[in-house]
Amino acid sequence: MTHLETLPPAGQLVIAALLVFGATITLLGSVGLVRFRTFYERLHAPTLATSAGTAAIALASLLTFSLMRGRPVLHELVVLLFVTMTTPIGLVLLARAAHRRHPSVRKDDEPDKPL
Repeated sequence: MTHLETLPPAGQLVIAALLVFGATITLLGSVGLVRFRTFYERLHAPTLATSAGTAAIALASLLTFSLMRGRPVLHELVVLLFVTMTTPIGLVLLARAAHRRHPSVRKDDEPDKPL
C-alpha cells in the first residue's frame, strides 16, 4: 500500500490532469523539435514545452506531496523557478550565437563585437 491511495479523489483528479497536460505539452515540444527544419524554428517549440510542461509536472508534484503530508511542501517551486528563469535565457543565448555564426550575417572584414 502506498500513501498515494490516501489522497482525496478530487486531488487525485487534479494531479492526474496536471501530469497528463504536462506530459502532452512536453511531447508536443519534442515532436516540434524533430519536425521543424531550421535551427530557429527548432528553438521555439522545445523552449515553450519545457517551460509549460515542467511547470505542470512540478505543480502536480507540489500538490501531491502537500496533500500527502497535510502541509505545504514548496521544494518544487525551486525547480519551477529555475526552469522558468533559465530556459528563456538559454533560448536567447543560442539564438544570438546562431545569428552571429550565420554566413549571411557575419562579414569577414568586420571585427568581433561583444554580444
